[in-house]
Amino acid sequence: MISPAKIQVRFADLDVLGHVNNTVYFSYFEMTRVHYFQELLGKQWDWKKFGVVLVRNEIDYKRSVLLYDEPEIYMYTEFVGSKSFGLRYELKVNGEIYAVGKSVMVCFDATTQSTIPVPDNMRASLEQLM
Repeated sequence: MISPAKIQVRFADLDVLGHVNNTVYFSYFEMTRVHYFQELLGKQWDWKKFGVVLVRNEIDYKRSVLLYDEPEIYMYTEFVGSKSFGLRYELKVNGEIYAVGKSVMVCFDATTQSTIPVPDNMRASLEQLM
């Protein structure tokens, strides 16, 4: 099992009400993807040839994250299709869910500027998170 992504809330993440701005959660989920992909695929993965593009993002906010909270984000695979896959995120503070998110990624070869099938080793890695 991969450890969750640990997020440090920065003062710049806050809005005038003193909680993490709603748009910052998308950045937190992006950091979570980087954390998990590094664990699943390694640092040597060729992201230009076997990359991904984000095509959908959504969040349900449950509670506000504050400056001194220490969020942890868990990522799970919802589905793996022929060229795309879906991810689910749970942002927790002290074990309690503060936000739940989903995203859809499409596999993409930046060298040819075209979509590609989900690479077999990426598929196998993503299936570990189902």
